[in-house]
Amino acid sequence: MDPKPFVKWAGGKTQLMKEIVKHVPSKFNKFIEPFVGGGAVLFKLSHIPSLINDSNDELINCYQIIKKKPEELIVALKLHKNDKEHFLKVRKQSSSDLTDVERAARFIFLNRTCFNGLWRVNKKNQFNTPFGNYKNPKIVNTELLRAVSIFLKEVKISNEDFESFLLKNAKKGDFIYFDPPYHPVGKYSDFKRYTKDFFGKEEQIKLSQLFIKLDKRGCKLLLSNSYSDFIIDLYSKFKIETVLARRNINKDPNGRGQIKEILVKNYD
Repeated sequence: MDPKPFVKWAGGKTQLMKEIVKHVPSKFNKFIEPFVGGGAVLFKLSHIPSLINDSNDELINCYQIIKKKPEELIVALKLHKNDKEHFLKVRKQSSSDLTDVERAARFIFLNRTCFNGLWRVNKKNQFNTPFGNYKNPKIVNTELLRAVSIFLKEVKISNEDFESFLLKNAKKGDFIYFDPPYHPVGKYSDFKRYTKDFFGKEEQIKLSQLFIKLDKRGCKLLLSNSYSDFIIDLYSKFKIETVLARRNINKDPNGRGQIKEILVKNYD
């Protein structure tokens, strides 16, 4: 079995993959992803060597446990059940009271059973997405977890600020794919809080400035974001292509369906 995303992720790139693959450079050294999320692009490319990062420490702990202790994780996942009472009990748990394996199992369980797989936390870093009421979510996917574990053995995994991670690791000839929290384009399109920290306009500007630095360093850069004047202005010096993506997570039913997004790159 080939490795694939093991969690659902708001803004995941599985449905946009055909467009992204068209723009992957034919040759590059390391593959680097500073906002790895569900890892759709990482697993699609399955490039060695790869470096991944994310500021969500629960997510990165999960990647680390799948890499190092997949069998222990599978055992821990089997203790969970698709039941609202159990879900609410697990949701209340503090990850600081759990082992790293238990934290990873909790993360996958909540992701697979919560509404739309939306990982959302408040300012106190408490998970607060409601129960999804799904009939038969796949909480334990043994074959997939083992396949992901084998691939991740060759992947360096980090949990730090995207800027420090990239300035430390990115070199000339590396391919970097950016999938940051998108700039909101509507009243109900705020998916920036999947950690306790907010990713707003200041962070988008910081990211665009880093994009320029890495371009000068000789890295090959590809970035996804929302179709908005603000984002287009930030990257106006680079190649921008409009693509259509399907969005299913939205409080407003009118906000679902195909929407415009952009891909930004610094190479032909």
